[in-house]
Amino acid sequence: MKNFLSFILIAFVITTGQYTYGQKKDPSLAPTPPMGWNSWNYFGKDDINEEIVYEVIDAIIEHGLKDAGYNYVVIDGGWRDVKLSPEGKLLPHPVKFPNGIKPLVDYAHERGLKFGLHTVPGTHDCGGDEVGGYNREELHVQQFVEWGLDFVKLDLCRHENLDCGSAAITHAGWCEEPIEEVYEKWSELLYNSGREIILSISAYRFRDWNPDVSHMSRTTFDIQSKRQVEGAVFNSESRENRGFLTVMACAEINNRYADFAGNGYWNDPDMLVTGDQGLSVREQESHFALWSIITAPLMLGNDPRNMDDSEKKLILNREIIAINQDPGEQGILYKNVDNAQIWKKRLSNGDLALLLLNLDPEESKEVKVDFKEFDLPQKLNIRDVINHKNLKYRNNEFSRLLEPHACKFILVSGKR
Repeated sequence: MKNFLSFILIAFVITTGQYTYGQKKDPSLAPTPPMGWNSWNYFGKDDINEEIVYEVIDAIIEHGLKDAGYNYVVIDGGWRDVKLSPEGKLLPHPVKFPNGIKPLVDYAHERGLKFGLHTVPGTHDCGGDEVGGYNREELHVQQFVEWGLDFVKLDLCRHENLDCGSAAITHAGWCEEPIEEVYEKWSELLYNSGREIILSISAYRFRDWNPDVSHMSRTTFDIQSKRQVEGAVFNSESRENRGFLTVMACAEINNRYADFAGNGYWNDPDMLVTGDQGLSVREQESHFALWSIITAPLMLGNDPRNMDDSEKKLILNREIIAINQDPGEQGILYKNVDNAQIWKKRLSNGDLALLLLNLDPEESKEVKVDFKEFDLPQKLNIRDVINHKNLKYRNNEFSRLLEPHACKFILVSGKR
């Protein structure tokens, strides 16, 4: 009875006047990979509060991030109280968010930004607090509608009461069939909520139903970030670091699912780790170029209030962002030989983006491209999109000696 009443409550706000059963998402909400900022990689659960979010919103405007396309502000873990209300409603943390979520949403909307929150579909959040939305989905979606959300990150986290019978437990108390069922339910509720809300799935690996129910979904476990003592790691022999993935591990795992991207759905190799998170300036360039060529959502995981000139120059680079936002295809790993990689993405207008990458941590390496391998005009323009300058090539070949963990990001087009 309680769930039925909750369902009636959410139906009341549906502006279409009719529940569209079975419709799971509106692809037009994400014609290109979403761009924005998420609090988790830099502030984690303990260090985020409403004052910081207000300051981040101001910084996004002041430093030109909004004008460059970063328009979603998402609070990850840490915004909730450690318990639900007696009715099962989500409660903002009374100390860190004493004024609630709605004023923050309004503040973002007044400045032309969109707003999102992290929530969990099980019984507990990732830290063990009993604040999950299981069997309360309608009630929690109704809260998000009332607050005016534009983005929901649904993080699988924990389920402590699920009876999986003989089925294998695949993650934190979940078995596979209920995972699909609960994400489909959230997707349908958000679609029919009367608001245009992006659904971001965070369930730590790709599943073939993800494109049907979400606008973006994680293909990997968490990337190494400032929250770990070691900070971000670019790559290592094992491509992993104590359970958190390196930049290259995330990119290479994400590469497996390139064929599924497009039509309002984008594979998510996790949030960016630019800024003060452990990567060198050279590694940050390679990281940002990688996320751009693989058409990943560009969700900043930094502190926008405190960016040095090199970070601002990189993440505001319009030429790189344009390659990311071109919806033609997800870029793929084209060659991988002796710690040298070439990634490629064909743009909608026929141009070709190529990323030459040296993964060797100690030695410089020459990386070469033979343009005859691609369907290109005879005369070409070669554009260095990081440094904003045209480059020369000889005999249909282009090569560069790259320092350890450095890249050369080029756009190849027919000569005009």
